Amino acid sequence: MTGALPRLIATDLDGTLLHDDKTVSERTVAALAAAERAGVDVFFVTGRPARWMDVVSAHVHGHGLAICANGAAVVDLHRGRRFVEVSPLPLAAAREVVEALRSAAPGTSFAVERTGGIHYEPHYPPFHRDPAAVTAPAEKLLADDFDPPPGPAPTTLGAGDEVIAAPLGAPDAVPVGAQGAVPVGASDAGPPRTVSVIPGASAPGVVAGEIPTAGPGQPVLKLLAHHHEWEPDAFLALARRTAGTLASITRSSPTSLLEISGLGVSKAGTLARCCAERGIAPEEVTAFGDMPNDMEMLAWAGTSYAMANAHPDVLAVTTGRTASNNEDGVAAVIERLLGT
Repeated sequence: MTGALPRLIATDLDGTLLHDDKTVSERTVAALAAAERAGVDVFFVTGRPARWMDVVSAHVHGHGLAICANGAAVVDLHRGRRFVEVSPLPLAAAREVVEALRSAAPGTSFAVERTGGIHYEPHYPPFHRDPAAVTAPAEKLLADDFDPPPGPAPTTLGAGDEVIAAPLGAPDAVPVGAQGAVPVGASDAGPPRTVSVIPGASAPGVVAGEIPTAGPGQPVLKLLAHHHEWEPDAFLALARRTAGTLASITRSSPTSLLEISGLGVSKAGTLARCCAERGIAPEEVTAFGDMPNDMEMLAWAGTSYAMANAHPDVLAVTTGRTASNNEDGVAAVIERLLGT
């Protein structure tokens, strides 16, 4: 091994760990396994919803957890992508964002991701349509009494599919004990164990316990906003000026597709809570990413790497550079850290 190893590696998936065809290379699989054997925790931290995590479910070891929906959900990949905690976007705030963006950028169309599925406005682009989705105006999709149907079985993500518009799965809720601890499935190496992931009062807005994934009352994880004319970065800047006091707004798609979460929700915030529960400081974390939705996480981590294919703004906040996702840039750094 070369130098001090990080205690935790946090990596984005699309455009970072995965190749463009949405696969994990054999080299990357081997590097992730070697890191875990060396005692380094690996967290997948992604904009993907829970139901599209099967591509990496076999490659998260020990803890079994992943951070999804840009920090709005922590899921247990060892227990069928079950929700451990969520940080919802309040309905009232979501409706205000819709109103503000309709006024600032006429022609904006919306989709709403809840814990049980995604639903669309009629003119929202057909990135990867969920056959069980409700198609209706955003105001109806964000109504207090909205009662969507159960989602279908998980689908396979292929090259060219829009990750952010993916429907969510409908796993069973995971009950949380009185101390904020949840049962987490273990790997084949041992029995299930209990890991506390909720740092109590330090995580306002986090919901755990019986998280509904069917029927009314499903939390909104993200509001998605698309525009067919605005340039992506300009649309993001407009949205932040217009509605940045109502919600957290970012993007990871090459198209003009915005991802809107609860105010203050980010990959960085959720990762920081998971690290705090493990006694891991920011300087003991190495993070990888490529798009604006990774920037807070990359700035928070003690060591950060931008992929060669990264957005220019990401290059400005990272401490290091690595090869592109198609050239296994994450694996290259892990191999160097381990001296392999």
